[in-house]
Amino acid sequence: MSEENIKADPSCCASCGVAEVDGVKLKECSACDLVRYCGDACQKEHKSQHQQKCKKRVAELRDEILFKQPESTHLGDCPICMIPMPLDFQKFVISSCCSKVICKGCDYANDIREEEEKLQHSCPFCRKPVPSTDKQCDKQIMKRVAANDPVAMRLKGIHHYREGDYRSALEYYTRAAELGDADAQCNLARLYASAEGVETDRVKVIHFLEEAAIGGHPIARFRLGWIEWDNGNNERAVKHCVIAANLGDDDSIKMLMEAFRDGLVSKDDLAAALRAHQAAVDATKSPQREVVEALQL
Repeated sequence: MSEENIKADPSCCASCGVAEVDGVKLKECSACDLVRYCGDACQKEHKSQHQQKCKKRVAELRDEILFKQPESTHLGDCPICMIPMPLDFQKFVISSCCSKVICKGCDYANDIREEEEKLQHSCPFCRKPVPSTDKQCDKQIMKRVAANDPVAMRLKGIHHYREGDYRSALEYYTRAAELGDADAQCNLARLYASAEGVETDRVKVIHFLEEAAIGGHPIARFRLGWIEWDNGNNERAVKHCVIAANLGDDDSIKMLMEAFRDGLVSKDDLAAALRAHQAAVDATKSPQREVVEALQL
């Protein structure tokens, strides 16, 4: 049986051609979804014939995941008002007690409520008293770290990074990244790019940026676009920037405009990206947030 005929029939072993009948169980190639085998011996024998196509298919499968438009950014919605979070980190706060990311509109509304009712200052989400000292704050964060909270782990990593303890920052970022924290993955990419506490590793830089981008991190996505642009992969760069622009990233819109001037993006595609970008930005607005912005809090 020829290889092409075997490939056309997923019920047959790609190496020996035995059919999946009479108790014969076939298993897929551990890397791709192109072929199936009746056993390890057949998979090993067929490796030299399949390896090149396997690598190509693995790359295709990775790109299918990588270039899928996320439903939202990695920040998601504010857990109180349920409105999408703005990308500007100055427009939200992170509670050390519960690790919740809360928009400043809700944080300000809570401050007003406490002032009017003469209440103790507490977390807008879990209502625990806000710590009055750095030591108390750190104690709360460590409690969350012990509970395997990736946000708390990232906060500890940031603390160590700012103190110049890159090895400890690496440890906390890695733990948070393994739990899917996109910001931690993005921070790891920066460590490996700048050789802070680790040796420069371009492969890991790309890996962690891709993981963060898949998780909806617009900045990581934009950085991937910039890398592809530098490598001359303009089509991939534009794809990254369109996805990031759809999430509200300003820098990606600027890159798309530059690509349009260079003839790499059509007028219609740029217009669509501009509309999607504006819609994403508008979705993060609320009366409470506008008050905070007007007061420059």
